[in-house]
Amino acid sequence: MKNLLLLMFASVFALGGCATNPVTGKKELSFVGEDWELAVGQQQYSPSRQSQGGDYLADPKVQAYVNKVGQRLAAVSDRKLPYEFKVLNSSVPNAWALPGGKIAINRGLLTKMRSESELAAVLGHEIVHAAAKHGAKGMTRGVLLQGGLMAATIASSGKKYSDLAQMGASVGAQLINTRYGRDAERESDRFGIEYMARAGYDPQGAVDLQATFLELSKDSARGKDFISGLFASHPPSEERLATNRAIVAKMAQGGEIKAREYRQNIARLLSAEPAYEAFEEAQKAIQDKDLAKARALTQRAISIEPREGHFHSLLGDLDNEQGNYTSARRNYNQAVRLNNDFFYYHLQLGLVSEKVRDFASAERSLKRSLELLPTANAHNALGNIARANGQRQEAVAQYTKAAGHNSPAGQQALGSLVDLDLPANPGKYVVARHQVGSDGVVRIQLQNKTPRNINNVALRVLYPDANGQMKDITRTISGVLPAGKTETLEVVRINPSFAKNVQSGVVRASIANQ
Repeated sequence: MKNLLLLMFASVFALGGCATNPVTGKKELSFVGEDWELAVGQQQYSPSRQSQGGDYLADPKVQAYVNKVGQRLAAVSDRKLPYEFKVLNSSVPNAWALPGGKIAINRGLLTKMRSESELAAVLGHEIVHAAAKHGAKGMTRGVLLQGGLMAATIASSGKKYSDLAQMGASVGAQLINTRYGRDAERESDRFGIEYMARAGYDPQGAVDLQATFLELSKDSARGKDFISGLFASHPPSEERLATNRAIVAKMAQGGEIKAREYRQNIARLLSAEPAYEAFEEAQKAIQDKDLAKARALTQRAISIEPREGHFHSLLGDLDNEQGNYTSARRNYNQAVRLNNDFFYYHLQLGLVSEKVRDFASAERSLKRSLELLPTANAHNALGNIARANGQRQEAVAQYTKAAGHNSPAGQQALGSLVDLDLPANPGKYVVARHQVGSDGVVRIQLQNKTPRNINNVALRVLYPDANGQMKDITRTISGVLPAGKTETLEVVRINPSFAKNVQSGVVRASIANQ
């Protein structure tokens, strides 16, 4: 993340100026170079996919088919990039592009389309977003205005994945959730349609697709998933549909539609729709605390599509919730066998293995989950294991990585870190700030930055006496300094003209008995 930020600012200040947009041919103000685009796309593509359910693998033919169509379009685009196309295992109807040509489409959108030409319209549109630097422009504009990167929550039907993912996918989240301006959407529609025609597809597919989207957006009951997915960043409109029709009317008619081929290539996905609907209902049942209903729905989903790891993982979650750890591990292992490259399965397997104190297995699974996506949960659990094994330094390192994350696991890690590290480094957790008033009184403000109550706080103060000679006193503070609280106390009176020579710091503190 730090390297990304440095690369971004280097690009902003070193490469700022006018450049020709490779898609439109227009001169535009450009703040980033291609190196930045390629770096961001490469670094954020995997974590962004992980946070939205991972890649769809139940039918590998679907991935191959979408990539084939995408590469056919990429071959005729105005900008050569290392384009990649992945199908994500999410029911939210969505598609997105990262800088550098990294593109994804959700299985939930594939099931809403009716032909290969409509698929080409979606992928062509996303190719233009990448080729014309739309995401990069929005990102750098935000950096210049705000002076930094802001994390955003990635739209996902599996919110538990995105909630866990924010340690590793914040830059990608912001890029994916960027709401493109009208000009960017018009450009992506227009040139995406041109790419379709160049590749041999019937451009009418783009009009048909936009008409379907507009209809869905007007139907709140049918289109609610679109609002959280595609429509959030690519809003349809009557004006946009009319513009697309006008563009297509001026083009040569004909081209491939491939409706039958499309249905053939996603046949298994279409037949599995009832399974994913049952899966979604099971997740809602869990929220409603109806675990029996959730289990029945999940088992129904597995009976329809046994090769879907999410279903077996959800059974593991149910077992875990009910304390059936042996069964939970069996179900998580089955999910891993079906997809070894999704962080959540390994994370959950590691967490439940930690519960049964199979630390060796837990450590392997947790480390594998971190290879796929950094999470506070994994670092916190690895800290617990290291602590149980008497590896204090490793425990501190793992807790430190998790402690900055605003989540239950992050807060647990912070508490554990304080327990281990406070005696050796009290000044990291209890901050002393001094101020000398006009009356010469040295006042010390003590802030407990931890989630623990702290006592036996010893404060060291260096101050000049009336002759300017430095004196050293240590004062032990009575009572308890509550978690997160700040207290102010008066220590000594000095000549106000010597105020700049005062120094203070906490040299001892203990965790108060709970």
